[in-house]
Amino acid sequence: MNAFESAPTMALAGVLALLIMLLVARMRGRQQGKRGVRETLDTVQAWPPEAARVMTVQERQSYELLRRALPGYMVLAQVPLSRFLRVPTRHSYAEWLQRVGSHSADLLVCDTGSRVLAVIDVRAEDESARSRNRHERLGRVLRAAGIRVHVWREGHLPTPAEVRTALAHDLVRGSGPMQPVSTSSRPMPLIPIPETQELDALLAEGDAALRDAGPEPVPSGFLDDFDDSRPATVG
Repeated sequence: MNAFESAPTMALAGVLALLIMLLVARMRGRQQGKRGVRETLDTVQAWPPEAARVMTVQERQSYELLRRALPGYMVLAQVPLSRFLRVPTRHSYAEWLQRVGSHSADLLVCDTGSRVLAVIDVRAEDESARSRNRHERLGRVLRAAGIRVHVWREGHLPTPAEVRTALAHDLVRGSGPMQPVSTSSRPMPLIPIPETQELDALLAEGDAALRDAGPEPVPSGFLDDFDDSRPATVG
Protein backbone atom coordinates (compact mmCIF):
# COMPACT_ATOMS: atom_id res chain seq x y z
CA MET A 1 0.00 0.00 0.00
CA ASN A 2 1.51 3.37 -1.09
CA ALA A 3 1.22 6.69 0.72
CA PHE A 4 -1.76 7.83 -1.37
CA GLU A 5 -3.75 4.68 -0.56
CA SER A 6 -2.99 4.83 3.18
CA ALA A 7 -3.93 8.48 3.58
CA PRO A 8 -7.74 7.91 3.66
CA THR A 9 -7.28 5.05 6.11
CA MET A 10 -5.18 7.19 8.41
CA ALA A 11 -7.70 10.01 8.20
CA LEU A 12 -10.55 7.67 9.05
CA ALA A 13 -8.61 6.27 12.00
CA GLY A 14 -7.94 9.79 13.22
CA VAL A 15 -11.64 10.70 13.00
CA LEU A 16 -12.63 7.56 14.93
CA ALA A 17 -10.04 8.27 17.61
CA LEU A 18 -11.33 11.84 17.94
CA LEU A 19 -14.92 10.64 18.24
CA ILE A 20 -13.95 8.14 20.95
CA MET A 21 -12.10 10.85 22.88
CA LEU A 22 -15.11 13.17 22.65
CA LEU A 23 -17.46 10.40 23.79
CA VAL A 24 -15.26 9.53 26.78
CA ALA A 25 -14.95 13.18 27.76
CA ARG A 26 -18.72 13.63 27.54
CA MET A 27 -19.36 10.58 29.73
CA ARG A 28 -16.87 11.80 32.31
CA GLY A 29 -18.50 15.21 32.32
CA ARG A 30 -21.91 13.68 32.97
CA GLN A 31 -20.57 11.54 35.80
CA GLN A 32 -18.84 14.51 37.40
CA GLY A 33 -21.99 16.56 37.03
CA LYS A 34 -24.12 13.92 38.74
CA ARG A 35 -21.53 13.53 41.48
CA GLY A 36 -21.51 17.27 42.01
CA VAL A 37 -25.30 17.36 42.30
CA ARG A 38 -25.28 14.50 44.83
CA GLU A 39 -22.60 16.22 46.90
CA THR A 40 -24.62 19.43 47.11
CA LEU A 41 -27.76 17.65 48.36
CA ASP A 42 -28.45 18.01 52.06
CA THR A 43 -29.03 14.59 53.65
CA VAL A 44 -32.01 15.69 55.73
CA GLN A 45 -33.62 18.13 53.31
CA ALA A 46 -33.27 15.92 50.23
CA TRP A 47 -34.47 12.80 52.05
CA PRO A 48 -36.75 14.04 54.89
CA PRO A 49 -36.89 11.14 57.39
CA GLU A 50 -39.95 9.83 59.14
CA ALA A 51 -39.86 7.40 62.07
CA ALA A 52 -41.44 4.00 61.42
CA ARG A 53 -41.84 0.77 63.32
CA VAL A 54 -38.99 -1.71 63.28
CA MET A 55 -41.13 -4.84 62.82
CA THR A 56 -44.39 -5.77 61.17
CA VAL A 57 -47.23 -7.33 63.14
CA GLN A 58 -46.19 -10.83 62.01
CA GLU A 59 -42.56 -10.17 62.92
CA ARG A 60 -43.56 -8.90 66.37
CA GLN A 61 -45.60 -12.05 66.92
CA SER A 62 -42.60 -14.16 65.90
CA TYR A 63 -40.28 -12.12 68.11
CA GLU A 64 -42.52 -12.49 71.15
CA LEU A 65 -42.88 -16.20 70.47
CA LEU A 66 -39.09 -16.67 70.39
CA ARG A 67 -38.55 -14.54 73.47
CA ARG A 68 -41.02 -16.57 75.51
CA ALA A 69 -40.02 -19.96 74.11
CA LEU A 70 -36.29 -19.36 74.68
CA PRO A 71 -35.90 -17.43 77.95
CA GLY A 72 -32.36 -16.28 78.57
CA TYR A 73 -31.37 -16.17 74.92
CA MET A 74 -30.90 -12.96 72.98
CA VAL A 75 -33.38 -12.29 70.17
CA LEU A 76 -32.58 -9.51 67.70
CA ALA A 77 -34.70 -8.22 64.84
CA GLN A 78 -33.92 -6.84 61.37
CA VAL A 79 -30.13 -7.06 61.56
CA PRO A 80 -28.23 -6.40 58.29
CA LEU A 81 -26.12 -9.32 57.12
CA SER A 82 -23.08 -7.04 56.99
CA ARG A 83 -23.42 -6.64 60.76
CA PHE A 84 -22.82 -10.31 61.62
CA LEU A 85 -21.10 -11.77 58.53
CA ARG A 86 -17.53 -11.24 57.39
CA VAL A 87 -16.41 -11.80 53.81
CA PRO A 88 -13.00 -11.67 52.08
CA THR A 89 -12.17 -8.34 50.47
CA ARG A 90 -10.30 -9.69 47.45
CA HIS A 91 -13.40 -8.65 45.48
CA SER A 92 -15.36 -5.41 45.81
CA TYR A 93 -16.93 -5.20 49.27
CA ALA A 94 -19.28 -2.50 47.97
CA GLU A 95 -20.62 -4.91 45.36
CA TRP A 96 -21.20 -7.57 48.02
CA LEU A 97 -23.14 -5.02 50.05
CA GLN A 98 -25.23 -4.16 47.01
CA ARG A 99 -25.96 -7.81 46.25
CA VAL A 100 -26.80 -9.13 49.68
CA GLY A 101 -24.95 -7.46 52.56
CA SER A 102 -27.38 -4.56 52.96
CA HIS A 103 -30.38 -6.90 53.39
CA SER A 104 -31.54 -7.83 56.87
CA ALA A 105 -32.29 -11.10 58.61
CA ASP A 106 -35.76 -11.00 60.15
CA LEU A 107 -34.89 -12.50 63.54
CA LEU A 108 -31.64 -13.70 65.07
CA VAL A 109 -31.39 -16.14 67.96
CA CYS A 110 -28.11 -15.45 69.79
CA ASP A 111 -26.35 -16.72 72.89
CA THR A 112 -25.49 -14.43 75.79
CA GLY A 113 -22.31 -13.37 73.97
CA SER A 114 -24.37 -12.21 70.94
CA ARG A 115 -23.09 -15.07 68.76
CA VAL A 116 -25.70 -15.97 66.15
CA LEU A 117 -27.09 -19.48 66.64
CA ALA A 118 -29.97 -19.45 64.16
CA VAL A 119 -31.93 -17.17 61.86
CA ILE A 120 -35.72 -17.07 61.61
CA ASP A 121 -36.95 -16.08 58.17
CA VAL A 122 -40.56 -14.87 58.37
CA ARG A 123 -42.05 -15.18 54.90
CA ALA A 124 -45.42 -14.23 53.45
CA GLU A 125 -47.74 -16.82 51.99
CA ASP A 126 -48.13 -14.91 48.71
CA GLU A 127 -44.58 -13.63 48.24
CA SER A 128 -43.54 -12.40 44.80
CA ALA A 129 -40.97 -14.16 42.64
CA ARG A 130 -38.47 -11.37 43.33
CA SER A 131 -39.02 -11.65 47.08
CA ARG A 132 -38.68 -15.44 46.91
CA ASN A 133 -35.38 -15.11 45.05
CA ARG A 134 -34.13 -12.66 47.68
CA HIS A 135 -35.01 -15.01 50.53
CA GLU A 136 -33.34 -17.93 48.77
CA ARG A 137 -30.22 -15.84 48.12
CA LEU A 138 -30.05 -14.82 51.78
CA GLY A 139 -30.52 -18.45 52.79
CA ARG A 140 -27.62 -19.60 50.63
CA VAL A 141 -25.33 -16.97 52.12
CA LEU A 142 -26.30 -17.81 55.71
CA ARG A 143 -25.96 -21.55 55.21
CA ALA A 144 -22.54 -21.01 53.63
CA ALA A 145 -21.57 -19.24 56.88
CA GLY A 146 -22.73 -22.24 58.92
CA ILE A 147 -25.91 -20.57 60.20
CA ARG A 148 -29.15 -22.54 60.02
CA VAL A 149 -32.21 -20.77 58.64
CA HIS A 150 -35.69 -21.67 59.90
CA VAL A 151 -38.53 -20.53 57.64
CA TRP A 152 -41.78 -19.49 59.30
CA ARG A 153 -44.88 -18.64 57.32
CA GLU A 154 -47.05 -15.72 58.31
CA GLY A 155 -50.29 -16.96 59.82
CA HIS A 156 -48.83 -20.42 60.56
CA LEU A 157 -46.41 -19.81 63.40
CA PRO A 158 -45.22 -22.80 65.47
CA THR A 159 -46.05 -23.35 69.12
CA PRO A 160 -43.42 -22.62 71.79
CA ALA A 161 -42.81 -26.37 72.21
CA GLU A 162 -42.27 -26.74 68.45
CA VAL A 163 -39.85 -23.81 68.53
CA ARG A 164 -37.71 -25.44 71.22
CA THR A 165 -37.68 -28.76 69.39
CA ALA A 166 -36.82 -27.22 66.01
CA LEU A 167 -33.99 -25.10 67.42
CA ALA A 168 -32.62 -27.69 69.86
CA HIS A 169 -29.65 -28.61 67.64
CA ASP A 170 -28.72 -24.95 67.15
CA LEU A 171 -28.93 -24.09 70.83
CA VAL A 172 -26.59 -26.80 72.09
CA ARG A 173 -23.83 -25.28 69.93
CA GLY A 174 -24.09 -22.04 71.87
CA SER A 175 -23.37 -21.02 75.43
CA GLY A 176 -26.93 -20.23 76.40
CA PRO A 177 -28.61 -21.14 79.67
CA MET A 178 -30.74 -24.04 78.41
CA GLN A 179 -29.99 -27.57 79.48
CA PRO A 180 -28.38 -30.12 77.11
CA VAL A 181 -30.86 -31.48 74.63
CA SER A 182 -31.97 -35.09 74.90
CA THR A 183 -31.75 -37.30 71.84
CA SER A 184 -35.47 -38.03 72.14
CA SER A 185 -38.00 -36.08 70.13
CA ARG A 186 -39.71 -34.73 73.25
CA PRO A 187 -39.12 -31.00 73.83
CA MET A 188 -36.98 -30.07 76.80
CA PRO A 189 -38.88 -28.97 79.91
CA LEU A 190 -38.84 -25.26 80.58
CA ILE A 191 -40.87 -22.80 82.59
CA PRO A 192 -44.56 -22.68 81.56
CA ILE A 193 -45.28 -20.09 78.89
CA PRO A 194 -48.44 -19.08 77.02
CA GLU A 195 -49.26 -20.97 73.87
CA THR A 196 -49.75 -19.30 70.50
CA GLN A 197 -53.39 -18.30 71.10
CA GLU A 198 -52.46 -16.54 74.34
CA LEU A 199 -49.53 -14.81 72.66
CA ASP A 200 -51.86 -13.51 69.97
CA ALA A 201 -54.16 -12.09 72.63
CA LEU A 202 -51.26 -10.38 74.41
CA LEU A 203 -49.95 -8.87 71.20
CA ALA A 204 -53.41 -7.72 70.13
CA GLU A 205 -53.52 -5.27 73.04
CA GLY A 206 -50.19 -3.77 72.05
CA ASP A 207 -51.15 -3.58 68.38
CA ALA A 208 -54.35 -1.75 69.26
CA ALA A 209 -52.41 0.79 71.30
CA LEU A 210 -49.82 1.30 68.56
CA ARG A 211 -52.21 1.37 65.62
CA ASP A 212 -52.01 5.14 65.33
CA ALA A 213 -48.49 5.51 66.74
CA GLY A 214 -46.72 5.65 63.40
CA PRO A 215 -46.35 4.11 59.95
CA GLU A 216 -45.58 0.45 59.38
CA PRO A 217 -41.91 -0.50 58.95
CA VAL A 218 -40.04 -0.36 55.68
CA PRO A 219 -40.72 -3.73 53.99
CA SER A 220 -37.87 -6.24 54.07
CA GLY A 221 -38.01 -6.44 50.28
CA PHE A 222 -37.89 -2.69 49.75
CA LEU A 223 -34.46 -2.93 48.12
CA ASP A 224 -35.51 -5.72 45.76
CA ASP A 225 -36.22 -3.23 42.98
CA PHE A 226 -32.74 -1.77 43.41
CA ASP A 227 -30.90 -5.09 43.23
CA ASP A 228 -28.26 -5.57 40.58
CA SER A 229 -30.03 -7.16 37.60
CA ARG A 230 -27.08 -9.46 37.06
CA PRO A 231 -27.47 -12.91 38.60
CA ALA A 232 -25.82 -13.01 42.01
CA THR A 233 -23.76 -16.09 42.69
CA VAL A 234 -22.61 -17.43 46.00
CA GLY A 235 -19.44 -19.42 46.29
